Amino acid sequence: MPLEAAIAEIETLLGTRLSRTQAERDLHSRSETYFGPTLPDAVAWPETTEEISAIVSICATFGVPIVAWGAGTSLEGHALTTHGGICLNMSRMNRVLEVSPEDMLAVVQPGLTREELNTELRATGLFFSVDPGANASLGGMAGTRASGTTTVRYGSMRDNVAALEVVLADGRIIRTGSRAAKSAAGYDLTALMLGSEGTLGIITELTLRLHGQPEAISSAVCAFDTLETAVETVQMTIQMGIPMARIEFVDEEIARVFNKMNGTAMPEKPHLLIEFHGSHDGVAEDSKRFGEVVAEMGGADFQWATSTEDRNRLWKMRHGAYTACLASRPGCMGLVTDVCVPISRLAEAVAAARADIEAESLIGPILGHVGDGNFHAILLLDRENADELARAKRVAQKLAERSLAMGGTITGEHGVGLGKRGLMTAEHGEGWQVMGAIKAALDPLNILNPGKVVPDLPLPESAK
Repeated sequence: MPLEAAIAEIETLLGTRLSRTQAERDLHSRSETYFGPTLPDAVAWPETTEEISAIVSICATFGVPIVAWGAGTSLEGHALTTHGGICLNMSRMNRVLEVSPEDMLAVVQPGLTREELNTELRATGLFFSVDPGANASLGGMAGTRASGTTTVRYGSMRDNVAALEVVLADGRIIRTGSRAAKSAAGYDLTALMLGSEGTLGIITELTLRLHGQPEAISSAVCAFDTLETAVETVQMTIQMGIPMARIEFVDEEIARVFNKMNGTAMPEKPHLLIEFHGSHDGVAEDSKRFGEVVAEMGGADFQWATSTEDRNRLWKMRHGAYTACLASRPGCMGLVTDVCVPISRLAEAVAAARADIEAESLIGPILGHVGDGNFHAILLLDRENADELARAKRVAQKLAERSLAMGGTITGEHGVGLGKRGLMTAEHGEGWQVMGAIKAALDPLNILNPGKVVPDLPLPESAK
């Protein structure tokens, strides 16, 4: 059979770095959220670009699906092997290949995580800015065009990836982009690969833009009586040109979870969490101006966190919001959905989302990177309650449809994967068919992460 022949050849290439054990297949069959397990037929651990090229060539020869796996933190089922085949675990390709302080660039392998990179950069005075919360792999972050808490100042992966090395569906190795600050030479293949979720190629190397570590950092948290007032404060801060490094929103339900799970004493109200980067004088001035905005908008319980320990504690709590929410309802699972709207419609969108959640009688804390109009609903569900899941899916559908009506997008950072694929026509119209044509041109056998992002294409020969 083609599948068995492909696995035999890959095993000859990798030896013990190919596994068919039930335990490994189970481990690579699950996602962070509600999608059920989908078993790969085998799990491979490549260590070089050349090995990945050889594996992909073998899969192309025998018509076997292949799906890249990073840290397994995606929220829309991106890395699930829905049609079987080979799961390509990238964790052994986790080296920093080069750091160029003069160019403010780092060249890394895709299995390296963002925290590992920043640990490596500590002595250079530089850091990598994209912070989605989870300690995701950098290849996975590129594949999903990730963003996060610092996007409002430093940009997303779209802005911080200068070049890529990619293995195409026929095994060819290409390089996209360059180390130059800009280029007008042809199609932007780097941008094409960013956000393609492993459907167009396997990323094997990234050249990343770095930023200087700020001289001074100041963080704060403040409470508001209403959700709308908190979001309007964000709008006013942006309109005044106050340069924020991060500005995050959490609703009263998340404040309640923080108190329960972290022992804090936050008022059970909506809160903003904000951080400023810059010189000592600049941060002091920005903080003062922001404090004036908060006072004008009726914010209260303003607390500054200027020590490293206090700041780390604040952002660790924010990054841990998802797991804290899950732990607050033991045994539950989460359906986490995100949308992104123009800043001018943000307060309206968040209020409508809260009304949708309440109308379906669901538990659904809301938080988000409100500085760029992106927010998330964490819908907490009983794993055995099919009715709750159906109601949660209705809420997610309404959030996405309303976002499009407001001129926004169905996802600001989680990506398409399985969960948002049914909404792509609504956002892109005929443009979605163009994406399918690009996929068909670059991967005519449809072996790279089939069933994700683009319209249905004929499946590989050995697909389940």
